[in-house]
Amino acid sequence: MPEFFSRSHFEAAVATIREETQLQPRIGLILGSGLNPLADAVEDDVAIPYSAIPHFPIVTVEGHVGRLIVGWLEGQAVVVMQGRAHYYEGYSMAEVTFPVRVMQVLGIEILIVTNAAGGLNPEFHAGDVMLITDHINLIGMGGLNPLRGPNLAEFGPRFPDMSEAYDAQLRTLAKQIAVGANVPLREGVYVCLAGPSFETPADLRFLRLIGADAVGMSTVPEVIVARHGGTRVLGLSGISNVPPVEAIPSVETTHEEVLEAGRMLIPRLGTIIRGVLKAL
Repeated sequence: MPEFFSRSHFEAAVATIREETQLQPRIGLILGSGLNPLADAVEDDVAIPYSAIPHFPIVTVEGHVGRLIVGWLEGQAVVVMQGRAHYYEGYSMAEVTFPVRVMQVLGIEILIVTNAAGGLNPEFHAGDVMLITDHINLIGMGGLNPLRGPNLAEFGPRFPDMSEAYDAQLRTLAKQIAVGANVPLREGVYVCLAGPSFETPADLRFLRLIGADAVGMSTVPEVIVARHGGTRVLGLSGISNVPPVEAIPSVETTHEEVLEAGRMLIPRLGTIIRGVLKAL
């Protein structure tokens, strides 16, 4: 794999997708851990394994299927990532965010990102859905920014603005949909860590202190690349667990717990996402 990608790499991936479908998606959707069944609702779909798309990162984490779905959902032409790659799997930030660039070349205007996250806000509970209002790019502060390298000027500027990473109009719409459907919806700040180890109690106390409401190992790099390319973003976190901020013997966080919570969250997330799509 090259250290950095250019337009030709993205177009090679798009050409492969175009061999399977000519549908022009308006909206992209990235599904996080345990949330893949949402893709089953896509109609008249074409499913393409990531392994068949040039330069696409192959997912290795349980709960991430690794297919690109193109079709229709609630009257909208969509492209759905059924699983995502993570930095902790050994991929570079350029590889992790490669699919977002491909979706931009395909023509998406809006990206809806979902993830399974640990709750930091003491008012949160496992099974809650959190509307992401902003993020803390902790791994980016350590140098792991997906825009590192030559700027792709055809997508956006060298120094993109991030003052509204998560689109205000889309957030308002999501809140309206949640209220109308009687789905409880939290709001908060998501912080991204590199993983794969879960956080220590001291980590959790620090993350609370700096203003984070939920923590995970994805999403932020994808959002940065999306915004660099002018794509509007809606972010939703499924709170899979609320880890203790004090060490408690025999209380452990596991990936199986995250997947099970994801399955519980599917109806709530699905209601909000489908409602937003229908209203757009």
